[in-house]
Amino acid sequence: MGVAEDLADDLAQKVIQYVDASGDDGVITDIVNILGATSQTAEEAFLTSMRVRRANQKARALLLDRVRKFQATQAETSATDSDTPTS
Repeated sequence: MGVAEDLADDLAQKVIQYVDASGDDGVITDIVNILGATSQTAEEAFLTSMRVRRANQKARALLLDRVRKFQATQAETSATDSDTPTS
């Protein structure tokens, strides 16, 4: 990545950490306004990084949920199979 993308991605990571900890997602708008007033390139890179990272978080959460459900189903099936007497 280039300098703008690297800096924007680093900033996006820090903003996401802050928002996750504080719940203050208004900071995103404030940062976008600052970046947009000074550098459209930085603003676009930041927004792209935010979207990509948040989408990735949501996708990973969905996958984790599906894996847990699958494992629970497998455990139930295994428990049911071991409870069934064999002839």
